[in-house]
Amino acid sequence: MRMAERPEVDAVLRRVSLFAGRPVRVTPVAGGLSHHIWRVDAGGRSYLLRVLEPAVSAAGLGIPPEQEIENTLRAAESGAGARVIEVLPDVPALVLQFLPGRTLHADDVRTPEVITKIAAACRTLHGGPAFANGFDILEKRRELLGICARHGLRVPDGYAERDSTVDAIAKTLEKRPLAKRPCHNDLLPENFIDLAGDVRIVDYQLSGNNDPAFELGDIAAEADFDPDRTAALASAYFGTETGPALTARVRLHLILSNVTWTLWFSVHHGLLRTPGSTFDYWREAADKWARATRDLDAPELGRLIDAAAGRTATPL
Repeated sequence: MRMAERPEVDAVLRRVSLFAGRPVRVTPVAGGLSHHIWRVDAGGRSYLLRVLEPAVSAAGLGIPPEQEIENTLRAAESGAGARVIEVLPDVPALVLQFLPGRTLHADDVRTPEVITKIAAACRTLHGGPAFANGFDILEKRRELLGICARHGLRVPDGYAERDSTVDAIAKTLEKRPLAKRPCHNDLLPENFIDLAGDVRIVDYQLSGNNDPAFELGDIAAEADFDPDRTAALASAYFGTETGPALTARVRLHLILSNVTWTLWFSVHHGLLRTPGSTFDYWREAADKWARATRDLDAPELGRLIDAAAGRTATPL
């Protein structure tokens, strides 16, 4: 299985009614790891053309295009996402409002001010219309493990040796579950856009209704938060409800994020890498796994599990 060749953007643009008969300027947008994205300038305004790659969902690395389109529409309705201008379901593609803000990076989202803003952006998304599908990080891990096994894909050394520890975390998190909310589930810093102080969320490739504690843990994992920053994010999101159990739940989901997305990058490396790509998916898998093992082997893991299970009220 391989990614399709980059689509011919002019052929897609001819299908967009907004651009029919109008001169346009098209600029590729770098940074997307799976789909094809361009900025389109027309009539003094800017738009984003997002052409979805069906091979991504076929490989288990994203939700089906029709679900991603529907979730993007619902995220726009919530106010967290960009406005959807036009949908081309048979391409499949989306024309989106271009958000002329600043793309955030790891150093940005580690600051107290931005932690507060991204927590607010998550609450906006989570308070919006439910998404078209569910998402569970443990189910995704099982799915990706199955793909790796079927295709004989390489995974980092020692991955299976940590299964019992991951299972202990999973059993803890399955108890006292939080109500599911429409979650993004892949909030690396670059999926946040600071628009004049208002943080917006883009790219709904892995979106679905999920435990909001995973959303926060995934943010913390992607930006490699330390425990204090993770606790600050949990507090900014949950407010007065925050306590040792919720904070520990977020920190355990941080671990599951790194454990599972290790496999995402392993699958992408094994099935979808393209000749000439400058992104090293295997190195990213190794980096995720190094972070995961750091936390899986940490002496405090048992206390985190106890706190998440409500067996201790000791602050972490």
